[in-house]
Amino acid sequence: MSTTADAAASRPYPARQRLLDAATELFYNEGIHSVGVDRIIEAAGVTRATMYKQFEGKEGLVLAYLRSEDAQLRGLFAGAATTSDDPDALLDLVVEGIAADVRDRHTRGCPFINAAAEYPDEGPVRELIADHRGWFRATLEHLAEGAGLDEPGDVAASLVLLRDAALVGGYLDGQDRVAPAFARTARGVIAAHRP
Repeated sequence: MSTTADAAASRPYPARQRLLDAATELFYNEGIHSVGVDRIIEAAGVTRATMYKQFEGKEGLVLAYLRSEDAQLRGLFAGAATTSDDPDALLDLVVEGIAADVRDRHTRGCPFINAAAEYPDEGPVRELIADHRGWFRATLEHLAEGAGLDEPGDVAASLVLLRDAALVGGYLDGQDRVAPAFARTARGVIAAHRP
């Protein structure tokens, strides 16, 4: 006689998550437009009907992929905020987190920059990218303001620019070279804005 726990454990990973995982890997590593729906369906091990039921098409899956990337970054910020309420420590955690991301996770550039290159025109994908970047910049500005830095908007703009450059540079020049350069430069920006 099987239990409910046994039945739940034997169920396959939910189709929606398998589709999202497959799309995330393929879109990030090979590009959004170069990966067809059939390839994602095959990698996820689902039917075409399941794909369209879950995401209503490829653009829906692209949006879900970018929302997932956005949620992960927001989660990292939220997690850092629970470990410390010291604004200086939080800024240092952000710098370390971005350097680790360049080194360990996003080794083929920024998923948002990559997507923007493939979606040059206005539309839902570009709106999501703009929302993400707006949130990221505002969050960095809030942290810089909390740390008492001069011109927190300029600090945030500089850190966004440095992150963009580090993600692209890490892919082109190697993460081991770029991640420490990012951290060193970001800390220099922060130090230059201390009163």
